[in-house]
Amino acid sequence: MKRLDNLLKLLDTLTSLFCSIVLALLLGSCSEPNPKKTTDNKSLSLSESVPYRDRMFVQEYHEAFPMDSNEKGAQEVKAILPLDDGTVWMATMDGVFRKSKDLRSWEPMLPEKDQGPAFDLEIDGQGRIWAALWNGVYRSNGRGNLELQQGTQPPIAVLANSEEGMYALGPKGIWLKVDEGWSRKEYRTGRSIRSALSDQKGGLWIGTDVGLFHCGPQGVTIHQGKGQLISAYLSSMAYATPDTLWVGGMGGVSIRANGKMIDEKRPKDGLPHSQVNVVRKSPNGTMWVGTDYGISRFAPGTPDYSVRLSQRWLMNNTVNDIAFDSKGNAWIATEGGVSVIHRLKMTLENKADFYYQRLLQRYVREPGAVGLRWMEIPGDTTTSRPSDTDNDGYYTAMYLAMESFRYAVTGDPLAKERAQKTFDFLHLLREVTQIPGFFARTVVPAEWEYMHDMNRTYTEREYAKEIVKNPRQKPVEKRWHVSNDGKWKWKGDTSSDEMCGHLFGYYCYYTLVADEDEKKQLVFHYRQIMDALIANNYNLIGVDGKHTKWGVWSPDQLNRDPEWRPEKGINSLELLAFLKFTYSITGDSKYQEHYTHLIEKEGYLDNIDLMLDPDPAWETYFDIYLALYVYTPLIMGEEDEEIKARYLNHLDGWYERYKPAGSPMLNFVYNWLKGGADGLEASVFFLKDAPLDPVDWIMDNGAREDLPVLREPILEVLQVPLRPPSEYRTMRWDRNPYHAVAGWPNQERDPVYWLLPYWMGRYLELIQPK
Repeated sequence: MKRLDNLLKLLDTLTSLFCSIVLALLLGSCSEPNPKKTTDNKSLSLSESVPYRDRMFVQEYHEAFPMDSNEKGAQEVKAILPLDDGTVWMATMDGVFRKSKDLRSWEPMLPEKDQGPAFDLEIDGQGRIWAALWNGVYRSNGRGNLELQQGTQPPIAVLANSEEGMYALGPKGIWLKVDEGWSRKEYRTGRSIRSALSDQKGGLWIGTDVGLFHCGPQGVTIHQGKGQLISAYLSSMAYATPDTLWVGGMGGVSIRANGKMIDEKRPKDGLPHSQVNVVRKSPNGTMWVGTDYGISRFAPGTPDYSVRLSQRWLMNNTVNDIAFDSKGNAWIATEGGVSVIHRLKMTLENKADFYYQRLLQRYVREPGAVGLRWMEIPGDTTTSRPSDTDNDGYYTAMYLAMESFRYAVTGDPLAKERAQKTFDFLHLLREVTQIPGFFARTVVPAEWEYMHDMNRTYTEREYAKEIVKNPRQKPVEKRWHVSNDGKWKWKGDTSSDEMCGHLFGYYCYYTLVADEDEKKQLVFHYRQIMDALIANNYNLIGVDGKHTKWGVWSPDQLNRDPEWRPEKGINSLELLAFLKFTYSITGDSKYQEHYTHLIEKEGYLDNIDLMLDPDPAWETYFDIYLALYVYTPLIMGEEDEEIKARYLNHLDGWYERYKPAGSPMLNFVYNWLKGGADGLEASVFFLKDAPLDPVDWIMDNGAREDLPVLREPILEVLQVPLRPPSEYRTMRWDRNPYHAVAGWPNQERDPVYWLLPYWMGRYLELIQPK
């Protein structure tokens, strides 16, 4: 099956400009440590946080190297060995294979009659490759071919290089290669040998299912039981320092020094799974621990850790071996193939360039919408095509806001041009419906045959079922309509989400980009929408002459219909913002009169207080960002100091409630309205840690043993404590980052979610160029 788990294949599809950017980044790759990953999403010291001056950091990305063979054994990789010349060797249950530098294919290194289960690989001081197989030990000759070494009894499970020679260990004994012969070592250890490691003093550590053995000239000692190890089932070892040994196995990692266990790593300390299969020290000193459910990394001197999990990072979550190449990239042997976690040196500005070029090439579709792509084969971006969503207008408005901030910072005429074209798309959403003041959710070319929600019918029984479940349910059978000119299909039943998203985009465009003629066009466009809203008692009236399912802001519903109480606070805030923005750009007092009426006669200003202490059954993550989009035009446009102070106090309460999410979008909007640099450290950490991979991989953090599954902060869904963005699904700001299980790998997401707060940070001068 064709698949694309790696960034490089995606880069091949981009323009020469984009490729030159990436090439520059590749030339700057290094083996320095990542910025500190902390559980509170901070990576900057206080002294350097305001403003943040852009500088190099290490960005990771994943590249997959699957076997061409469909044989299960070929994908079960037990050991991996990258060499300084770029060659990589792997041992699988189907034999030993090698990949040459700059090639993706693997070639078998033994005749078919000798291929079979291979368990380990090693390299000695002379650069010769050793392989442990079902039928003995092999060693490379001067021509790079493997030759069987006589003198051991197969199978050989483990190899260990040392100053005294190469050790070969298996269930039938232990041998040391000396000169051209083998010397059998009469060590009495368990026969279930899983790992071995030289102590660099003429002795050997051996990990087995019955404990840890130390073998040497002074004899054999065994370490078992509580106080010595977490458990006797051991799988891997590595030195963290010359005197500190990490021993991995069932239950976690036992950390030993001075002949005893001094510490441990269990799920409570950051392991995603209790079964540890491999422990390795990276060139920068970070300890990598591979488990049956992903990898955890521990930087020295801190309890913080980071996890690499799912197909965003790994071919398979069961990790058997880890090795590092000369650049510090991690080569990972999994039960489903080989993964590489690469390291690039880049700045936030480099990352913005990377995302922006990809955005323009892949995510802008006719007639100007910005949105996701759909992949016929999950994860394989070569099978992707443009797709639609219910909220295309909202997401495109976020792109309009982004280009507006980019223009305000750079003065780039292309940013202005693209902002104008994006506004044209949002303008088309209203014109295409031919219904006064009503705008579509999205527009797609008329020749499209498949859309997100196709037209459908409801039987009486189906409708009865739906309306019992939700008395406000509105069955919309004809979702898609053909434009009068036959060029487009447009989708109706527009929601409150669209109104809020559009408003934020319009405000940014009007304030930061538009010239006088463009402002007049926007004023005319938005006045049409608001006049229709006012004429219909503040509800959005659709194709059927009734309000859409969610387009309701009328006091008759919000104040007098108990079924609408969940939306009473947020929808009151929204309507006040719609009217305030319309008054601000038109100067027409009728909009201010409606605004004042809602405050003085309908209590809309009091209604918004419901948002600060909502009933848990009604709180949704989506509403956080609907509020964010409308606060700005509402507060910026308010001239009454008393009312403005109340809005600002409300904003403070809202921000305190939701700032633990560490969202740069939330933080920068708050700072735009209030001044200051609140949440800057968390924002910069997010911008650095966000993955380059656009695929919305399934992230099942609920199966991790290091995280409890909760029903908070949102009661209605299962969640886990907040993790960094590299550990949860590809982001859009209306998506809950706490979700225990989330993702849809048929989707390729656009990077506007990252670019918008980045350019906001630049506009606010909280992020400054290098």
